[in-house]
Amino acid sequence: MTTVTTSAPTSESIAEPWATEQTITCRDDRVGLRAVIAIDDTTLGPGFGGVRLRSYPSTEAAAREAQRLAAAMTLKHALAELPYGGAKSVVMLDGEAPAPGTPERRALFTRFGEMIARTAGMYIPGVDMGTLLGDMQAIRDDGGARAFCDEVSPSPFTARGVYAAMRAAAVHHHGEGGLAGLHVVVQGVGSVGAEVARLAHADGARLTVADVDTARAEELARELGGATVDAGEAPFHDADVFAPCAIARVVMRDTIERIPARIIAGAANDTLDDPGCAEALHEAGIVFVPDFVANAGGVIQVHGGVVGWSDAETLAAVDRIGERVTGLLETAQEQGITPLAAALQRASDALGREVTA
Repeated sequence: MTTVTTSAPTSESIAEPWATEQTITCRDDRVGLRAVIAIDDTTLGPGFGGVRLRSYPSTEAAAREAQRLAAAMTLKHALAELPYGGAKSVVMLDGEAPAPGTPERRALFTRFGEMIARTAGMYIPGVDMGTLLGDMQAIRDDGGARAFCDEVSPSPFTARGVYAAMRAAAVHHHGEGGLAGLHVVVQGVGSVGAEVARLAHADGARLTVADVDTARAEELARELGGATVDAGEAPFHDADVFAPCAIARVVMRDTIERIPARIIAGAANDTLDDPGCAEALHEAGIVFVPDFVANAGGVIQVHGGVVGWSDAETLAAVDRIGERVTGLLETAQEQGITPLAAALQRASDALGREVTA
C-alpha cells in the first residue's frame, strides 16, 4: 500500500486526499447541505454504502469517518462475494436534524441525491445511522440517483447475520449446542441489537442488554427475562459472548484484559480501536469475528432484492455468514493467525491486491 505524506490538516481539511479512489465534498447553503462521499474501491462493482446523518466536530472528522467506513464496505462486499465496491457518505448536521416527513428534510436529501447522481452510478447510497427509508426515496425520486434500502429496512437481516456469526463462533469455541446455556451481553439494543438479543434468546442464551436509552434496555430485558448493565460497562460484564451493536471502537488495547467474554461478534462497525487489537485479543484467548463479516446480512438482503431472490434464497444467503465465519476461524486456527488476518487474506484474493487493516 502506498503511503502519502501530507502536511497536518486543519479542522476544515479533507482527512487523507488519496485514501480512497474518490472523496467528494458536497455543499448547498440553501438547504444547509454539507456532505462527504467516499468511494473507496470499485474493483468489484459500483460503490455501495449507507448515508450517515450526524454531527461532527470538523470537516476532517466527517471525511475520516466516510473514508474509514467506505474501506470497511469494500471488505464487507468482498467477503460476502457481492458485486459491489466500498463507499460511504456522511451528511454533517449543524444542530438538530430536520424531522422525518418535513419539507426541510425532503429538500436536504433531494439536493444530496442530485449530487450523488453526478457520480453516474458509481456511488449507490443506502440507510445508515440517522437516515431512513424516506430519505432514500427522496434521493431516488426527487434527486434522480439510484438508491438502495428505499423500500425494505435491512436491519432484521443484519441482525440475522450477526446471530449466524455469533452462533458459528460459539460452536467453534464450545462445540455443538450453539448459544444454549451461554451468557450473551448485547451493547446497543436498537433495531439491530434488539433482534440479535431475541435470536440469541431463542437459541437458549441468557441475556444481559445495555443501551444509552435505559428504558429501552429495561423493556427488552423484561421481554427476554434477562438483565441490564450500564452501556459503558457492557464490554467488561461477565459473559461468554459480547455483541457490540452500537458505537464503534469499543475494544481498546489497554482494556482488553478487562474483557471476560471469550467471543466478540456484533453489528457495530469499527469494533477495534486499532488493528493491533486483533492480535491482542488472539493472545488473550478471545475469538474476534471481524465486524465486516458478521454484519453483512443487510447488504446481502439488499442485493437479493436487486437480483430478485426469493425470501428463502435471501435468508439462506444471510445464514451462510455462519459458514464463512466457520471457515475463517478454521483458517486462522490452522495458520496460527487472527480471524481478522484470515479475512484480509480472502479480501486480498477477491480484490487482486494486498489489503491491510
